[in-house]
Amino acid sequence: MSSYLRQKFRFSSIWSSSSSSSEEEKETETEREELAPLEHQVQEEEKDQQDTSKLDEIERTKIKVMRDLVQRQDPSSKDVDDFMIRRFLRARDLDIDKASALFLKYLSWRKEFVPNGSISPSEIPNELAHEKLFMQGHDKLGRPIVVVFGGRHKPKNLEEFKRFVTFSLDKICARMPSGQEKFVCIADLEGWGYTNSDVRGYVAALSILQDCYPERLGKLFIVHVPYIFMTAWKVVYPFIDSKTKKKIVFVEDKKLGSTLQRDIDESQLPETYGGKLPLVAIQDC
Repeated sequence: MSSYLRQKFRFSSIWSSSSSSSEEEKETETEREELAPLEHQVQEEEKDQQDTSKLDEIERTKIKVMRDLVQRQDPSSKDVDDFMIRRFLRARDLDIDKASALFLKYLSWRKEFVPNGSISPSEIPNELAHEKLFMQGHDKLGRPIVVVFGGRHKPKNLEEFKRFVTFSLDKICARMPSGQEKFVCIADLEGWGYTNSDVRGYVAALSILQDCYPERLGKLFIVHVPYIFMTAWKVVYPFIDSKTKKKIVFVEDKKLGSTLQRDIDESQLPETYGGKLPLVAIQDC
């Protein structure tokens, strides 16, 4: 991903240095504005690579301390791997006390909400019938792609919806390739209206994602956004934590294909967005 973006930046620089007319300068400035977010992403990736060895050492130490702490309070935590503990640590900026509190809360929630270890399709028949969540392909970083159609959501039973969210996140996590911990989501709001608005459901889904599956979301593209959606968005926005907010990208319709293809190769992009892969319903994965 980084090499791909660096090539674009080098091309932009070389091209702009050879331009002399005002029209060419204007086009160059536009391209710079479009590439700025990508350049920032490359800089962040390079910084992460530079800090990896030091961060790994710090994380390894804190994982051990946190594991000892939570096992004393809940012996069942011995069954989770270091990657899960690390995700909770990262979600709380490596603060052991805060991460431990969140993790223990998660273990308690899991025992109560998913007593059988998993959610069965028979527990969420109405949610599955709406066919609103699909999964197929991987982005350029190897993260699985999930597509959600907000216009197909029919608010009805909050508890069933929460079970559906848990069922879906478990499915997504189970299909992640080795060495990958995050997924990419495309939230498609085409056809979304007030009958689809479900602030309680959105907040509940956010709570499950942020508190029970921390550091699982890699990026969220929100596409085909109707103006009336922003009313619900203003209500939900305060419930989104700062880390999740940085992963959200609102995509303009006219830039939909080009924006998605910066992160997703055409061969892995769903057909509905100009790619080559058909969508597969989450229950069929």
